[in-house]
Amino acid sequence: MNTQTLDAKVADFLAQKRIAVAGVSRNNSHHPAGNLIYRRLKTTGHEVVPVNPSMDRFEGERCYPDLHSIPGGVDGVVIITRPDTTEQIVRDCSVAGVRRVWMHQSLARGSSVSPKAVEYCRQHDISVIAGACPMMYGPGVDFGHACMRWIMKLKGDLPQ
Repeated sequence: MNTQTLDAKVADFLAQKRIAVAGVSRNNSHHPAGNLIYRRLKTTGHEVVPVNPSMDRFEGERCYPDLHSIPGGVDGVVIITRPDTTEQIVRDCSVAGVRRVWMHQSLARGSSVSPKAVEYCRQHDISVIAGACPMMYGPGVDFGHACMRWIMKLKGDLPQ
């Protein structure tokens, strides 16, 4: 059983070099979170791999339909999808050897967190951050995300 603190899990996740973002979208106005996280990780020096089965390219990069299609694999995946899709993605993590998962949760507009997917990660030795947003952490946090982190912490809504 993994007993790391949230801060330790976040530091470990963000220390990884190659991260997939499952849930990038061609519709930036209705589904911006995945796209924003993808761009932020790129600006912080990560090699970021877009994942969306409905797209061939994203911002000039090859977009992969799933995790096991990515040549060389990835060190972690940020999931910005519906919870039922999250469940399939974490099963794909096991097959693809991905040991770190971050299930995105926004302050106001939904969550990728699935209790079944969280339990699957725990049973398969996959470090999971079940909630919050990578944009709330690391270098270059913008004022809005810093406020979101503070509010979520105050309300007790940050993942354990």
